[in-house]
Amino acid sequence: MWLTLAFASAALLGLYDAAKKKALTENAVLPVLLLNTFFSTLIFLPTILAAECGWRWFDGTVLASEPGTCSAHALVLLKSVIVLTSWVFGYFGIKHLPITIVGPINATRPVMVLIGAMLVFSERLNACQWIGVGLALLSLFMLSRSSRREGVDFAHNIWIVFVALSAVTGAISGLYDKYIMTRLDPVFVQAWYNLYQFAIMSVLVAILWWPRRRTTTPFHWSWAIPLISIFLSLADFAYLMALSDSDAMISVVSMIRRGSVVVSFLCGAVLFHERNLRSKAVDLAFILLGMLFLWLGSR
Repeated sequence: MWLTLAFASAALLGLYDAAKKKALTENAVLPVLLLNTFFSTLIFLPTILAAECGWRWFDGTVLASEPGTCSAHALVLLKSVIVLTSWVFGYFGIKHLPITIVGPINATRPVMVLIGAMLVFSERLNACQWIGVGLALLSLFMLSRSSRREGVDFAHNIWIVFVALSAVTGAISGLYDKYIMTRLDPVFVQAWYNLYQFAIMSVLVAILWWPRRRTTTPFHWSWAIPLISIFLSLADFAYLMALSDSDAMISVVSMIRRGSVVVSFLCGAVLFHERNLRSKAVDLAFILLGMLFLWLGSR
């Protein structure tokens, strides 16, 4: 079951990336991120109210939750800070780079998760899974070469650095998720971390963007903004439910989730008319082959 949830999360993440790219086109990053956290909070606000007020709205459903302890809230608050750090870097990166480049870079994030999972959780991969990891690494090397045709030099582009930092903090978040999901309820985690992120982003926007709003990139409304929250909330829900399974391997779940690059790549081709698709498609094929080996090794 956890594998099915991981693949569902991957498809939804691809739609999330496409909505994010659309919303950020010629738009201010921080207000878009603030609204993302706001709409995500609204989606799960009923579960918070039901749990805290003792209302039995969701009893017997997957949305049922209970109030958390102070230590539980501290764990979720730390997750919020880690994820938000990854998002800030990632949002700026995807605004300035083609989605057909950002997606494959993010697809290599599970390699970092794998190393951490082996060191922290003593997870071990079989030969089939190792082949999948090797193919993912090869695809990143190929992508760095093909991206030069669009004037994107991996070694000297600040936005590539931002995407890389987003991937690193995202990998840390994945390892931390495995740790807290053995201790906390998935619905409690998702509901409260959205609320904490909204609070943090409100402060950041008030300090960093609002005073400079007339001299920096202006904000404009896009209907892609609420779609970001919807796709992300569904993707994270499937992801956290997968990790709550005691048999789930974070290294495999994380790798499968990066299969979202397939959806984001197609959106980049169809919706954003990005260039150099043929060579990028070869890079993508290696990633897909890697996903296949990981799936076969996890059956």
